Amino acid sequence: MTLAEKLTQLTDDLAIIDDPQERLGAVVDRAKKLPPLAETERTDANRVRGCISLVHLVGEVRDGRCCFRCEADGPLVRGLVALLCNFYSGATPADIATFDLDPLAALDLAKNLSPTRRNGLASARATIRAFAEKHSLG
Repeated sequence: MTLAEKLTQLTDDLAIIDDPQERLGAVVDRAKKLPPLAETERTDANRVRGCISLVHLVGEVRDGRCCFRCEADGPLVRGLVALLCNFYSGATPADIATFDLDPLAALDLAKNLSPTRRNGLASARATIRAFAEKHSLG
């Protein structure tokens, strides 16, 4: 499934929730089920710069596809960064490096966030993209 197809599916899944706050709540609830990062992964090297919240993001490439996991100190930020990690996981580094749409904006999740949160999430997205570019074969 391409990232564009994944975005369409995710948009369809969240479209059933009309209220933006409830949509954010659903994203936060999904992230609660994710296991936390290991203590050894919560390092300065894995910290996302530009986030006011403490956010760690770990990327790896398995069988030519990226896999991302995260941890954040706040439930809302954790939910949104986890959504980004889940969205980009399974894609090739080249696909991520060339995908320009912001999934949070496309899902109408970013407009109700504070500017500092939006900037922090943009930093998380940039971290994912930088990882993909570093591991892209092309």
